Amino acid sequence: MTAPIRCAILSSAHVHTAAYADALRQVPNAALAAIWDDNADRGRAFADHYNVPFLADLRAPAAWDEFDAVVITSENSRHAALCLEACRAGKHVLCEKPLATTNEDAAAMVAAADTAGVVLATAFPMRHSLPAIAVKRTISDGGIGEVLAVRSTNHGKMPPGWFRDPALAGGGAVMDHTVHVVDLLRWYLEDEPVEVYAEISNGFHHIAVDDAAFLTITFRSGVVVTLDPSWSRPASFPMWGDLTLEIAGTKGTVGLDAFGQKVVRYPAENAPSEWLGYGADADLALITDFVAAVRERRAPAATGRDGARALAVALAAYASAKSGQPEVIVP
Repeated sequence: MTAPIRCAILSSAHVHTAAYADALRQVPNAALAAIWDDNADRGRAFADHYNVPFLADLRAPAAWDEFDAVVITSENSRHAALCLEACRAGKHVLCEKPLATTNEDAAAMVAAADTAGVVLATAFPMRHSLPAIAVKRTISDGGIGEVLAVRSTNHGKMPPGWFRDPALAGGGAVMDHTVHVVDLLRWYLEDEPVEVYAEISNGFHHIAVDDAAFLTITFRSGVVVTLDPSWSRPASFPMWGDLTLEIAGTKGTVGLDAFGQKVVRYPAENAPSEWLGYGADADLALITDFVAAVRERRAPAATGRDGARALAVALAAYASAKSGQPEVIVP
């Protein structure tokens, strides 16, 4: 019998941590081996819930011995340091998006993984969404001809806690949501974004980071994309948000509603409505792909370089909002 790929989760700070932990317990030939968290109370509670060891000190001599790979779900600004430690220890890495908060950190993470010969994957679950895959197939098969323009949204609710702290999050809605759409479009178009113009504000919630934005992104081929990544959904909204695309081509148009596979429930009591999703679990598919990439020593669906390219667009958008001019996207 093949030994499982033992994965440790580094930090339970992120809202997606539980979904990834649940997925690791479902994937054949994978195991959730340990939890580390710089917040010991939070980490121990998470480890107790999943009945796995809590690692108090990653610098202890034997701290890295009991697992093969890590899933980094810390605050955004801590991704780079944790990834570099994991690479030095020879461990494979799945890092929550955005890959980092600066282009320099993202480049260092990619270089460290290359040097160590380990897998570095970016957590872009939309590459594993069945509706998103169907759109990719339609475009690749020539179903809408040459792509000309895209209208996109990745709305959301205002997330809790550290997401509103610029030192920990590296930004707000633009940092949080731009990367998902950019990664899908790079995958669909097999092309690179080269310029972005952005209008950014914090007008919805008046917090320390941006919560409202509108971006115009130009790809090398001339495809123009508009994107609204705002945290504009109210607290009563039945889900965190959406991801939609309308892609216009020379032979037709195709639309994506990534979370359209749902049944809407309206409770009789005084409670908000619910979206009850059906279809494939993109988080589970993401973890499955990462484990397979580690086992097969192949590239994951979304690599560290993919994460770095998507991050570069978000950072250029902030620069554009500051300058009031379109900004070239640094590769």
